[in-house]
Order: sequence, then C-alpha cells, then structure tokens
Amino acid sequence: MSSEGPTDRELLERYVAGDARAFDLIVDRYERRVYAIALRMCGDPDDARDVSQTVFINALRALPGFREEAQLSTWFHRVAVNASLDHLRKQKRQPTDPLDSVGDRPSEGPSPEDRAVSAVRAAEVQAALRRLSDEHRAVLVLHDIQDLDYAGVAHALDIPVGTVKSRIHRARLELAKLLGHLRETSEGTERSSGPSNKR
Repeated sequence: MSSEGPTDRELLERYVAGDARAFDLIVDRYERRVYAIALRMCGDPDDARDVSQTVFINALRALPGFREEAQLSTWFHRVAVNASLDHLRKQKRQPTDPLDSVGDRPSEGPSPEDRAVSAVRAAEVQAALRRLSDEHRAVLVLHDIQDLDYAGVAHALDIPVGTVKSRIHRARLELAKLLGHLRETSEGTERSSGPSNKR
C-alpha cells in the first residue's frame, strides 16, 4: 500500500470480500467528482445531490460485478453522466442556472470584486451549458471541466474518439455563440434599465 492510500483495485477487492469500510473509502474518493459532474449536467445543487445519491446506490449494487476493462474513475464518470441525463428526463425539464450552482469555490484569495466577477462568468457558462444538447453538454463537462482526455471521454461515454472530437468542436462553437448572445442580452438589459439621460 502506498502512502497515498489503497488503490481502486485494492478497495474493490476489499469491498467484494465483504469489507463495508472499503465502499465508504470509494465514496470518499469519488463523491466530489460525481457531484461536480452532476452539478454541471443538471445545473441545480439539489438535483446534483439527488443524482449523486443515485450514483452511489447504483455503485453499491454494481461494484461487486465490476470488470476492470476500464478504470473505476471512468466508470463513475459514465454512471454520473447517465444518471444526470436520466434525472433530467424524469423531471421533464431543462436544468436551471441559479447563481449558487457555480460550485464550491475557496472563500480566501481573490477580492470580493474578483469573486463577484468570477461568479457572474461562471453563471453565464452554466446558463449556456444548460442550453446545449445532452450529448454536447456531456463531452464538455467531462473534457473541459473534469479534464479527461479524448480517450477518457470516449471510454466514459462509450463512443469513438473521433465522435468525441467532433462533438467537442461543435459544442465549443455552440457554447461560444450562446455566451455571446447571453452577454449581449445582459448588456442590452442593463442599458435599458439604466438611469435616464433626460435633464
């Protein structure tokens, strides 16, 4: 065992052998990543928590039969994306984009003004993400936000690498257009609601 703790394989072996604590350690290792994916996919913290619970309930049942053709992290990425999409379909609505859905951010460091600007920008990105198709949102969340490489995204979504590259390219173009439209709309609203120039 390394100083960094047991490997995923070791934890899986312990869990399959009946060590319930091993599953707790797996949850500790992946819960933030699963929640982050669910938050970006769904856009709402409550939905993201519900999805995360579903993911780990599914994992509790599925991990004893896990086959190591893929890494455990890849498996969790796939399950988190699929659970998010299932949740949205069941809700029969598009995700929302409250300002508090930006995600966990450190409270120290940047000034309040810098944090406010960052929060607005992050909210704009979330608002644009929720307007993308499910498949485009999934590749961007995994590649651009979770930092998976093309092969990792392909494994997580069970699609060819070429399809991943194509979807990412199209999704980035669409996201850029949406962000531009959102900012133009926001600026137009600010101008129309600003103080009158009449004397």
